[in-house]
Amino acid sequence: MASYTQLGLQYLRAGDTASAKSALQRALSIDSGYAPAYNALALVFQKEEDSQLAEQYFRKAVDADPSSAMIHNNFGAFLYAQQRYKEACGELSRATEDPFYSQRAQAFENLGRCYRLIGRDDVAEHAFGRSLTLSQNRPVALIELADLLLKRGADSEAATLFDRFRDLVDSKRVEHYPLSLWVGVRVARFERNPGRAATYALLLKNMYPESAEYRMYEESAQ
Repeated sequence: MASYTQLGLQYLRAGDTASAKSALQRALSIDSGYAPAYNALALVFQKEEDSQLAEQYFRKAVDADPSSAMIHNNFGAFLYAQQRYKEACGELSRATEDPFYSQRAQAFENLGRCYRLIGRDDVAEHAFGRSLTLSQNRPVALIELADLLLKRGADSEAATLFDRFRDLVDSKRVEHYPLSLWVGVRVARFERNPGRAATYALLLKNMYPESAEYRMYEESAQ
């Protein structure tokens, strides 16, 4: 059943969802309680944009193995994409509970973003901090946490995190996006570096003129 599940995932990665479903059904014919096969079928239906069936199979996967951090993380990501943020936070929180989960840092990062969307900045800050404790150069966690720190006046801590993000940009491991540029503007202002602030502002204007971050910049510049 494990080999059929892996075969199904290979087909899924190749974009052949029909063959993926066939292989995964074979896995379940051998063991009808095999959680990874249910999880993989959920991913197949998610790929096919059949949200109802995807959710049905994610729930089957959770029922078959309630302790699987991978399944909770995948289900949480699915719910997040559906903009069902409160439910997503619940699943992602469960994914972070397994100390041996190989994607635990990512799960904490996802959890932090989820908490921000439901207005829980306090626990979001904790989640981003845990993500960076586990993997110190996660770019999204660096910027999201820096943004939260700036909002509560911890400018020096935010600047330290932004410097780490900037190192990743300089080494071409990541690229700027609207929030990182807006954080950069505010950090540069804190560091009394108007030239750098102007550079980030210009990039924000030229690259993301319709973004919420650029609107915030314009309001701050008035």
